[in-house]
Amino acid sequence: MTASNSASPPLLDGDALMARLPSVRGRMRPMAPLAPYTWLRVGGPAEVLFEPADTPDLAALLAGLSAEIPVTVLGVGSNMIIRDGGVPGVVVRLGRPFSKIISTDGVRICAGAATPDAKVASAAAEAGIAGLEFLRGVPGAMGGAVRMNAGAYGRYLADVFVSAEAVDRSGQTRLLTADQIGFGYRETAAAGLIYTAVTLEGADGDPAEIRARMDALLAQRSESQPVRDRTAGSTFRNPAGYSSTGAADDPMEMKAWALIEKAGCRGLRRGGAVMSEKHANFLTNAGGATAADLEGLGEDVRRRVWEATGVRLEWEIQRIGAPADPEGAAAAAGFDADAPASPA
Repeated sequence: MTASNSASPPLLDGDALMARLPSVRGRMRPMAPLAPYTWLRVGGPAEVLFEPADTPDLAALLAGLSAEIPVTVLGVGSNMIIRDGGVPGVVVRLGRPFSKIISTDGVRICAGAATPDAKVASAAAEAGIAGLEFLRGVPGAMGGAVRMNAGAYGRYLADVFVSAEAVDRSGQTRLLTADQIGFGYRETAAAGLIYTAVTLEGADGDPAEIRARMDALLAQRSESQPVRDRTAGSTFRNPAGYSSTGAADDPMEMKAWALIEKAGCRGLRRGGAVMSEKHANFLTNAGGATAADLEGLGEDVRRRVWEATGVRLEWEIQRIGAPADPEGAAAAAGFDADAPASPA
């Protein structure tokens, strides 16, 4: 469920929208700022921000919502650019009631959809559940991890996935298996769902050995990625069709960072937005960037990579909402929206 990405900024009227919404037990706020909830700290407000008290509260809101009112899900904002004009409709943010470890049973662990991936990995380690170590270095929370089939170093959420609980647009609760979700590289086939809980399965392991492997992965990540900068994780998907494995024999030619470097975009800047000097596939807010700066820089990188290599990079960062001005509208449209460039 996503809000409109129209280049024409809608006129947001939170109070008017609030009057059309059903009663809820959770917190509901008109014209709520969203930038503080994202890692990049940019973007306009939600027309209405809804933080449900629990799953029945979320289901009741969706069941009573008119079909023409858009619904957008905001997780922990780790891989997201919210455009400067804000997000029309209802933005659902799952908070504390959805951010806990629900249970550990043998080699399975169940967590709320707003539980940070790192917290799930650590809880699994304490329970002696091996195989989830890769989640320790994955930004974001469980709901987004399912929707994007998050992964790192050759491991994916799909590899450890058992089932997910979700609420659909009509307010019906559902339990989904991997076949129903349809995992792919950085995507899933299932649409129109808000995940509320996820169950994963690993293998028996020694907690100390699991923690040692997590520490090694974190050190490897710190050496190669700008973990202390304000980023949203990897900016573009790897055209190779899989995440970097970290292995010495992993081919680099069709990795996004290598193509960006080849096009001369490492360190490229627009306003306060910069392509990281440490890792070329990380878009950073170096200070004072707007959403238009960040998205515009990303589109410039896509154009330059296309012209230099003939490869069309696809965004991994999610971009939602409406631009606030013509510059933002141009960025949202993309360099190839109407007239694709030709490779050099």
